[in-house]
Amino acid sequence: MLSTTEETSPFARRDFLARCGMGFALPALGALCAENAVGLPATNPMMARGPHFAPKAKRVIHLFMNGGPAHMDTFDPKPELSRWSGKALPEGRRLGTERKTGAAFGSPFSFRRHGQSGLPVSEIFPHVARHVDDLCVVRSMHADVPNHEPSLMLMNCGDGRLVRPSMGSWVTYGLGSENQNLPGFVVLCPGGYPITETQNWRSAFLPGIYQGTYVNPSKGGSSEILPNLKPARSDDRQAKQLDLLRSLNREHFEERAGDPRLEARIQSFELAYRMQIEASDAFDVSRESSRVRDSYGSGVHGKQCLIARRLVERGVRFVQLWHGAGQPWDSHDEIEKNHRRLAKECDQAIGALLTDLKQSGLLEETLVLWGGEFGRTPTVELPKPGSNAGKINGRDHNHHGFSIWMAGGGVKGGFAYGATDEFGFAAVENPVHVHDLHATLLHLLGFDHERLTYRYAGRDFRLTDVHGKVVTDLIA
Repeated sequence: MLSTTEETSPFARRDFLARCGMGFALPALGALCAENAVGLPATNPMMARGPHFAPKAKRVIHLFMNGGPAHMDTFDPKPELSRWSGKALPEGRRLGTERKTGAAFGSPFSFRRHGQSGLPVSEIFPHVARHVDDLCVVRSMHADVPNHEPSLMLMNCGDGRLVRPSMGSWVTYGLGSENQNLPGFVVLCPGGYPITETQNWRSAFLPGIYQGTYVNPSKGGSSEILPNLKPARSDDRQAKQLDLLRSLNREHFEERAGDPRLEARIQSFELAYRMQIEASDAFDVSRESSRVRDSYGSGVHGKQCLIARRLVERGVRFVQLWHGAGQPWDSHDEIEKNHRRLAKECDQAIGALLTDLKQSGLLEETLVLWGGEFGRTPTVELPKPGSNAGKINGRDHNHHGFSIWMAGGGVKGGFAYGATDEFGFAAVENPVHVHDLHATLLHLLGFDHERLTYRYAGRDFRLTDVHGKVVTDLIA
């Protein structure tokens, strides 16, 4: 796919009767259970498509640690910082911070080398550490500002201020989906929404079918996770409901032909109906053996990582897993207590996910991305009256340098790229901007990031805007 325009949207070419009946009255409806027989027109915008060139990855799992984990406490050890702990950093070796910070703050965690590669990992990630030879750790990430909202938008949508489609939306726009009975882009966030809420997975000016489908995995079984999705294909009442909806939609559409919002609504209704066939099974982790469930752990993160594996093996193109509502990793104080707890909540589940993907062969074609929107300062955050008074043990936001890691999907395993300075303040060796990360991710999926565009308001837009370069050193 090179580009498309708002005037030639595939929605506009759909069959009128299919629209009026929300796709339910198509002759092929009885074949919905058959593979590639979903009764959709050939112009279905979610039909699987090929990229610009042969891809190394076909799908993405984004493990998003919202709030900003501290890189010097996770995957970027700084022994020099520990030696200076409690002292003022040397002249010229500290940068401006959003809040007032003080002396150097050495990591409260120990690091140990693992695997054949010998990459060091913090003690708080023992399960992830077992997969270190599959990890490609980028220690030289940097963003634009030290604030959550614009940094979340930059990481997820490629722009910190303006309304832009999320990277999950761009990926599904470019590749479509391998399963027409499930959303192509699923967002799992337990307990509610993160900061900036649904803006993180919006489709913006792309057709609405490409936006993320939000699911709260902290609910009970699949019927609670998807409360309004109950198979009723043989129920006569549903047939009567569809007849009524068909007539109402026909009248509604005749008055609003070509309205993209109506097209998106029709598509969502069609998808919801098709999901009755497969979604209940995909989200039902009780179908897994007790051995598998135990390997992921009993918490919500074990559940959502297991759901993610079940989704990608069923052809879902992009799955994003958030740690939780709000910004859990935002440790302005009690960083030892909080980071240890947060890592314990997800470490076993992430390790089990990597194990399952590797054993099944899916890891070769699935790019797993871990990280937050920025990192944290190597200097201690000073307390404020009425806020964190008396707690001199946290870190402020730091966009100048932070770490992410990737696994599978064609990246080099057991490999560390780039570096922050000796204290961890800023990226100084092979810096990688968020735009570069996006360009590299799209390249692994088979796209030239400069050619995957969408014309809107007289301009061709792309995920990387006018920036970004592919970091070829990360690619196996």
